[in-house]
Amino acid sequence: MYPGAHLDTTPDKPAVIMAATGRSVTFAELESNSIQLARHFRRLGLGRGDHLAVLATNTPRVFDLYWAAMRSGLYLTMVNWHLTAAEAAYIVNDCGARAVIVDAALDSFADEFRSLVPDVEHLLSFGGALPGFADLDRAAAAESTEPLPDQPRGADMLYSSGTTGRPKGIKPALPDRQIGDPGDTMTAMNATVWGVGPETVYLSPAPLYHAAPLRTCAAVQALGGTVVVMDRFDAEKALEYIQRYRITYSQWVPTMFVRMLKLSRTVRDSYDVSSLRVAVHAAAPCPVEVKRQMIEWWGPILSEYYSSTELNGLTLVNTDEWLRKPGTVGKAVLGVARICAEDGNELGAGDIGTVYFERESLPFEYHNAPDKTREAQHPTHPTWTTTGDVGYLDDDGYLFLTDRDSFMIISGGVNIYPQEIENLLVEHPKVIDAGVIGVPDLEMGETVTAVVEPTAGVVGDEALAAELNAYLRERIAKYKVPRRIVFSGDLPRTPTGKLIKRKLSASIASLSA
Repeated sequence: MYPGAHLDTTPDKPAVIMAATGRSVTFAELESNSIQLARHFRRLGLGRGDHLAVLATNTPRVFDLYWAAMRSGLYLTMVNWHLTAAEAAYIVNDCGARAVIVDAALDSFADEFRSLVPDVEHLLSFGGALPGFADLDRAAAAESTEPLPDQPRGADMLYSSGTTGRPKGIKPALPDRQIGDPGDTMTAMNATVWGVGPETVYLSPAPLYHAAPLRTCAAVQALGGTVVVMDRFDAEKALEYIQRYRITYSQWVPTMFVRMLKLSRTVRDSYDVSSLRVAVHAAAPCPVEVKRQMIEWWGPILSEYYSSTELNGLTLVNTDEWLRKPGTVGKAVLGVARICAEDGNELGAGDIGTVYFERESLPFEYHNAPDKTREAQHPTHPTWTTTGDVGYLDDDGYLFLTDRDSFMIISGGVNIYPQEIENLLVEHPKVIDAGVIGVPDLEMGETVTAVVEPTAGVVGDEALAAELNAYLRERIAKYKVPRRIVFSGDLPRTPTGKLIKRKLSASIASLSA
């Protein structure tokens, strides 16, 4: 399915609403807008398998562009507009985009960026004029709203967050079907697992350039539901929008839960969230106590999945299952979960190792990086792939994550997983965020260091460091307790909640210099 399938029944229904302003785009408008854009892309010479890159803030135009690419057989690469011009240009040049579309709201960024992508054939802007960019809005408005006779399904080709290095382009095979044909995995999962349909009102609090928000919003629209988009996440605003728009379905990352739970009880209780039927969370493991508190607040509506932009596999767990097995991210529903040692041998229940998913064929490849693709494959089973996460399976086949392999700290020959320490720290009432890294040490190899963001009004000083140290000693082994706790006003996270450990390491290095 796709949004145009709902024109006969609900043409005037909002396909998207901007939460802050109430601005909306109907299904009829989304259909005609995407057709005109698709026709213009064809006029520019873009055909099946070509690459289109988009830099855009959270705006309804993103969905016009998305569905135009999906009905044109194009690869769509959404680029994080928070990147520097050089970082964004790296992605655009790496993906081989023939056309780049830039939101006019990014005018301060556009001129430098334009000079860094000399090989792009078509530079286009929307929402206003940008020097050196053609006016896409004007050009598209001159096109017919009659669908093209051939509308091959496109695909997104998104890039990893780059939390540990250069982002990698994740290139799937293009589907061999037309836009109206069934077969989309995300659409089917949203319909069957979470009951998404025409009555769904979905709140998206995250940036649309990220895989989960983009794909989930698209799936909701394909199934006839309404998407409500926040400009950016704000804890109290999110509750306000749930109440105002009678949100039934939402998706979050654990840091958002933490920030909502840190609101006062009076503020939290002042908003009606009873319309929520499903609250999904993913992107990072959720601390057990944080999830317990969310279940107590919102009820047994939480659903968690574990996957990746690569979509090499997927696990699911509902509230009832999770309460029986706190901390699990569920059982595999896409692929078969395998836990393997460094030598590739499969491990038994309870043993910690690298998480692989077995598939019938290789589900993705990294664009222009065959060596990275090979690194993601099991040494003897090429259709088993990993994104570097570490965990274990219990006797019932439920997966528990411990951390990413690249984040593991080795101190005195002992493996320490930062996630365990981070989860405990954010459960402390005086902590809003925390990151744990290994700092090079001549004697121990690495020492455990924590960077903590205190809650509003709390001073990060030696007294708080001592309090947190004592708190951790009561809960984890002594060797895991950070040797050093430093305080920061804002930890380097992506807008989707992932901690950028390389930036955290750099900030610690500068403090130690």
